[in-house]
Amino acid sequence: MAEDREGTGEALVSIVITVKNEAQNIESLLDSLVTQEAPIEILIVDAASTDGTQTKVRKYMKRYPFIRLVQYAAQRGESRNKGIELARGDIVAFTDGDCIANPFWVEEIRRSLRKADIVGGRTFAMGYEPFRSLGRVEVYHRGVDITFPSCNLAYRKHILKEIGGFDPRFVTAEDIDMNFRAVERGYRIIENRRMIIYHKERSTFVAFFKQAFWNGFGRKQLTVKHGSLWSSYKAEEMLTKPIGFWWLARTSVALTGYFSYLMAHRKYRIAKG
Repeated sequence: MAEDREGTGEALVSIVITVKNEAQNIESLLDSLVTQEAPIEILIVDAASTDGTQTKVRKYMKRYPFIRLVQYAAQRGESRNKGIELARGDIVAFTDGDCIANPFWVEEIRRSLRKADIVGGRTFAMGYEPFRSLGRVEVYHRGVDITFPSCNLAYRKHILKEIGGFDPRFVTAEDIDMNFRAVERGYRIIENRRMIIYHKERSTFVAFFKQAFWNGFGRKQLTVKHGSLWSSYKAEEMLTKPIGFWWLARTSVALTGYFSYLMAHRKYRIAKG
């Protein structure tokens, strides 16, 4: 399904970022993006921020005409779909408001998409050591890692259109679901470890546990939609990860989210008859 990649080196890259109340982080992100290899456009899809995020973005827009601000109050997946819809580039890259891009991030995206259709990069967590050292739990489909997060992911736009973008019903794990559907269609996701994003981890215990809960919730949404994914986990790799208090705490809270969705889904099916 791969298409001719001649000219990818000058292809317009549309960077889609969904934000809400990221005033503390947005300037660091934009500073890291405005110096990326041209041509680029930066699409900020703001979900009704109330903390001055939009004001800061507009200041950058006065200096950099390739930055666009869209006000669209919706869940993360639906907001990203709005960004995809408005993107002018043949390549659509995703990151988040609490991230910082390596100076060669876009250059590496173009380099990878000369020989592939989808690329995920290497994401370094920043913040409280017990939180950032946990890492992600990989899931594989047809031998491909589908857990590359949407804070460091790039697609050719025609694929996003073909598979329907993000499923807006997902609270989290919408990126895993989209990657699953792309691989199911026969596309491959490659990894470029020089395509680097620095991601700020949750800074409070409440935010950490909230994230864990919704991650578990989203994983159950995945199994309801696509069937059991447990066989897709690489158990040997999971067992090599250090198991300490915070790993057990995150797993316990995630399981609470997992079974919360299961119960809610059963109630919905019963009510529907």
